[in-house]
Amino acid sequence: MAEIKKADGLVDWLDQRIALRTLTKVLLTEYWIPKNINFLWAMGVVLAVLFKILVISGIFLMMYYKPDINLAFDSVNYTIMQEVEYGWLWRHLHAVAASAIFLVIYIHMFVAIYYGSYKRGREVIWLTGMLLFMTFSAAGFSGYMLPWGQMSYWAAAVITNLFGGIPLIGEELVIWIRGNFVVADATLTRFFMLHVLLLPLAIITIIALHFYALRVPHVNNQDGEILDFDAEADKYKAGNKKESKVIPFWPVFLSKDIFVLSAFLVGYFYLTFFHFNFAMDPINFDPANPMKTPAHIYPEWYFLWSYEVLRGFFFSSDLGLVAFGIANVIFLLLPWLDRSPVVAPAHKRKGFMIWFWLLIADLIVLTIYGKLPPTGINAWIGFVASITFLALFFALPFITKAEAKNASKGA
Repeated sequence: MAEIKKADGLVDWLDQRIALRTLTKVLLTEYWIPKNINFLWAMGVVLAVLFKILVISGIFLMMYYKPDINLAFDSVNYTIMQEVEYGWLWRHLHAVAASAIFLVIYIHMFVAIYYGSYKRGREVIWLTGMLLFMTFSAAGFSGYMLPWGQMSYWAAAVITNLFGGIPLIGEELVIWIRGNFVVADATLTRFFMLHVLLLPLAIITIIALHFYALRVPHVNNQDGEILDFDAEADKYKAGNKKESKVIPFWPVFLSKDIFVLSAFLVGYFYLTFFHFNFAMDPINFDPANPMKTPAHIYPEWYFLWSYEVLRGFFFSSDLGLVAFGIANVIFLLLPWLDRSPVVAPAHKRKGFMIWFWLLIADLIVLTIYGKLPPTGINAWIGFVASITFLALFFALPFITKAEAKNASKGA
């Protein structure tokens, strides 16, 4: 009893100074979530946990990493992997989490598209989510450079060289990004700073904005139904829990999140201990050598679709660069490209349903062929898939506008 009184006293003390009980209500016990959702809505919590794993494991790796082109490779592959006790574990945790986080981001992203969670007041949620995807992509690329193996060096050379295609300032911009005329020690140091400081700070800031934006219009549901959250919350608080269409974030919804997270972590740790090689390119275990270009360069799997769009226009590097730029910003415009006011899952929107699954199929093709050499029939398939990707987004306003007209006629 004495311990309970002490705990209550501490809560009272904190409540007087930082409004702890009010904060708990706003963020947990009276933050209302629709009942009509499934396990796919738990991806946000999974992403948050994976990000924490990346930060914690990254801190341990940073203790021994040397951001110097003469020392970086050995600091990773010899010092961390062989000399530091359990250094291999921290590297595997970091590498697998970096790959797994993109899998979860893509699931989270396409669930939002499928259920129309980017529409009707939720545009800022979508925009901040896509900004997170972009900053995580930048973090993934900068982290890929740090082991300073062959793929690190040549990926840095290829990606930084893309900025040279920007009119007027391209050449100067490439030199500024690299800190040199070629990829060199200054390049590694700059990307190390981005990876361990600037990008994590940006990610944390955007996560805060993402959650704040989510708090205002509330979470979407499987039917796209507009809920009166205040009225439904009153039912729940009055004891009519079965009739209410909402549940509190804590403890009801978060307990379900934790169940999904636990199942995910079983798979994550299985990969970490037994199948970690998929997250580490074998060519990157060769030290960086500017005089020896790898026979076939390709990025990590989560960049392959956009990489294939870049090289899909094999007959024109300028067109490829333009297509690559469009592919990396087009998802931001989705709330405005979808011209239908209907908020409903894709299976209730015939035209959009076809569009959605064509997009998924095309992205799979781009990902598969992004890893294959761009020769012969592979190059032509990549070109067709790249054109299809761009055409799908060009067609979306017309598909959804027709859908809106049909819906209004039916009404």
